[in-house]
Amino acid sequence: MARFDEIKNLVMSLEGDFEKFYDKNNQAAGTRVRKGMQELKTLAQTIRSEVQDTKNKGDE
Repeated sequence: MARFDEIKNLVMSLEGDFEKFYDKNNQAAGTRVRKGMQELKTLAQTIRSEVQDTKNKGDE
């Protein structure tokens, strides 16, 4: 569940930048959003790999 908390915290930390970008057209906030979304993608891939490894160990 620690990984799930990491995802939640990352998404919540981006909330302000999303608002600044979409509501106020702050371009720097858009850059931070893109960076955060890349981190989210990387974290999601790591979690997918961990889940797959755990699942495969259970099949043995």
